[in-house]
Amino acid sequence: MKTNYVCINCGATYSKWFGRCPDCGEWNSFKEAAEETDSKKSSVAIKKEKSRILNGESKACRLSAINRPEKIRYSTGMNEFDRVLGGGIVRGSVVLLAGEPGIGKSTLLLQICSYLGENNKILYISGEESPSQLKLRASRTGVNTENLLVLCETNITKIIPEIMGNSPDIVFVDSIQTIYDEDLNPSPGSVTQVKAAALAFIEAAKSNEISIIMVGHVNKDGGIAGPKVLEHMVDAVLYFEGDRLHAYRIIRSIKNRFGSTNEIGVFEMGDNGLNEIPNPSEMLIAERPDHVPGSCAVCVMEGSRPIIAEVQALAVQTVFPAPRRLATGLDYNRINLILAVLEKRLGLRFGVNDIYVNVAGGLELREPSSDLAVAMALISSFKNTEIPKEYIAFGEIGLAGECRTVTNAEIRINEAQRLGFKNIIVPYKTVSRLKKKYSDVEIHPVRSVFELLRIICG
Repeated sequence: MKTNYVCINCGATYSKWFGRCPDCGEWNSFKEAAEETDSKKSSVAIKKEKSRILNGESKACRLSAINRPEKIRYSTGMNEFDRVLGGGIVRGSVVLLAGEPGIGKSTLLLQICSYLGENNKILYISGEESPSQLKLRASRTGVNTENLLVLCETNITKIIPEIMGNSPDIVFVDSIQTIYDEDLNPSPGSVTQVKAAALAFIEAAKSNEISIIMVGHVNKDGGIAGPKVLEHMVDAVLYFEGDRLHAYRIIRSIKNRFGSTNEIGVFEMGDNGLNEIPNPSEMLIAERPDHVPGSCAVCVMEGSRPIIAEVQALAVQTVFPAPRRLATGLDYNRINLILAVLEKRLGLRFGVNDIYVNVAGGLELREPSSDLAVAMALISSFKNTEIPKEYIAFGEIGLAGECRTVTNAEIRINEAQRLGFKNIIVPYKTVSRLKKKYSDVEIHPVRSVFELLRIICG
């Protein structure tokens, strides 16, 4: 039997082993796998298909002749999850939900079944639990619906006939890494098996208008286990983020063919499963301390939703030969850039201090509008001067120390105003773009980081 080598990152297949993948550039990513197809059989199939098309039996049709279904989306009963999906589960779509073990992926899907099962037929395929284990978890989360079918099976050749025979509206697969095809030699979880199983589910979904949500494992680097092509094959990719030691969980959309990729859903893990948090801003700043230097509020945009979070910074004189730098919830390289700007432009000697920066609540801030709040928190800790609790800041900082404007300024200001912030620090040019005047809040426009010292230290 001929052996090929498959890249676990991008799925590229070669007849010999490479230390570095020629397609994606990943090192040490090739795994040995048996050849998947017979080239002679493939060429015969291609000739038959070509002959069928030449005889006038083409399956292609005009776009105008395609009927749009009346029911396009299924609501899950969880507004936070629907928000991430763009309004609900699209009929006939395939969604990949990935996250760390124990984060709550299976619990979330089982809770969704409770609402979806009222009007839809659901098939829950579990490759990791027995029927009695599923029943115990369903009892704990309060799931009890007659329209929920359970199948504990890992062989794809047995799963697909069950899907066709029961004709469910929605199928949950937990997890895709446990499904295998007995006609293929590699073990379950390998690149070849995951790709083959995903293709079978996608074909069943598209040909029968069945929505499928697949659970995916993650590797030690945080990426989805299996070939990178798996993320290209599905319609939406969702990441379940959070620390198992904390109660809060965040679902983030990485890819979505039917909605925005910037939305997030916020949940809290409780004794009875996951609970929605419709107002995450209040949750993230609820425990903000009083009269403590190094804390500043910031408003960021996650899709169409403004979220207010707390940025904390701690600058202490180092006892190590090389000062420590630690960032949680923020980009490490971005923190180093802001430190370099403050040290060069303001003359603050951060180079002899250990720097710790954290976003309270476990949220990850990915947009540069958090730069201004990070800089204020760092200056506040360095100068040991507190920032009043009613202050909030947002804006981007350039290498020259200038403060650059960001989008959706009015939405951010309205959210800050709603939560009781009275002083809002924004880039100077943002003020001229505001369409309305604010009477009950004071807006402080700043041109550069030099003005932050005046605001913080007076």
